[in-house]
Amino acid sequence: MPVFTADWVLPMTGEPMRRASISIDNGRIVAVDAQPAGDARDLGSVAIMPALVNAHTHLELSYLRGKVPPTEKFLDWIGTIMATRRQYPDAADPRILDAARTAIADARACGTGLFGDISNTLVTVPLLRDASMPAQVFYELLKFNAPDADGIVRDARARADAAESGPERRGPFGSAEPDIRISLAAHAPYSVSPKLFTAIRADLDAHGDAVSSVHLGESPEEMEFIKKGTGPWRALLEQLGVWSDQWQAPGTSPVEYLERVGFLDRRVIVVHGVQFDGDDLDRLRSRQMTIVSCPRSNQHVGVGPPPLEAFYAMDVAVAFGTDSLASVPDLNLFSELAEARRLAPRVPARALLESATRRGASALGFGAELGTIEPGKRAQLISVRVPAGVDDVEEYLVSGVEPPAIEWVN
Repeated sequence: MPVFTADWVLPMTGEPMRRASISIDNGRIVAVDAQPAGDARDLGSVAIMPALVNAHTHLELSYLRGKVPPTEKFLDWIGTIMATRRQYPDAADPRILDAARTAIADARACGTGLFGDISNTLVTVPLLRDASMPAQVFYELLKFNAPDADGIVRDARARADAAESGPERRGPFGSAEPDIRISLAAHAPYSVSPKLFTAIRADLDAHGDAVSSVHLGESPEEMEFIKKGTGPWRALLEQLGVWSDQWQAPGTSPVEYLERVGFLDRRVIVVHGVQFDGDDLDRLRSRQMTIVSCPRSNQHVGVGPPPLEAFYAMDVAVAFGTDSLASVPDLNLFSELAEARRLAPRVPARALLESATRRGASALGFGAELGTIEPGKRAQLISVRVPAGVDDVEEYLVSGVEPPAIEWVN
């Protein structure tokens, strides 16, 4: 039975532990001891912590790395994405698959052990399975003008079930773990019809342990569209020939709109929330919902920095994601934490680290398995080299960590 000792152990259930030990058996944590074990492998000046959780990304867009420059207007970024994706019409294009495969490996090298992956094609499912990377894959649906919403969801569910029934892979230390879960998700209120939101919600309700996702409150253009039915999103929908005259502007915030539709509860992850105000955050908190924040991406696409300090001050659960390589240079969640620290200097470092581990795992439905160091949980653990003289290890870990300082504990 492997036993590891380190200068620091961060269980994410309380204070960091100095010179503690972790015992592992068959891929599971057996014990966490507040003192070194005599027969342990001493890892030295490192911090052992749960693997990070990238709660929102789009791995199938990894081939767009470096192809979509930063912009000051979100719709300009969307236009570039649409134009570039048209050059790769086959989702199984080897360039798309190779880029996604490389992105998964790079993220693992940065300490990521769980993904919340948005997919429009499900091509990343076998890649994640081959990499033994746990993931909640959100099969995302977009259809603003959707007269047969039930049919769309029925077909999507059949594809999701077929993809989820792939072969089992071996987990850490040879253990077998069910790692890939697939559920249906809605893209955003400007790209999904009310009927389609309702049909996706019905599918979620029919799968009692599933979670879903929605992009919400990301851009000023979204806020105008939901409030007034005008602006660049209305123009783009008309240009694409998908506008529906039956749709009426709700005249509310996007959060209140989806609340009225009956889509929101604690099993729906809200992504971005850059434009949320106190009323929006209060509504999410009352439903015990989680916001996944992607601060580097938000600024790249021109929507501005997220109000992170307000998220935490309003006691809303926060997780972190990188978003896709179309809007960030890498999938290093430690870099996301460093940006979060810059934007939210008054938020405790421990709260940020919990968001990148425990909160993310819980939001994705893996809270019983991952996200903390506790007996019975999977031993998805990383060690981070800590320089001599560091007294506040939590603050150090949110200052930016690069792959050479990270190793997997196994």
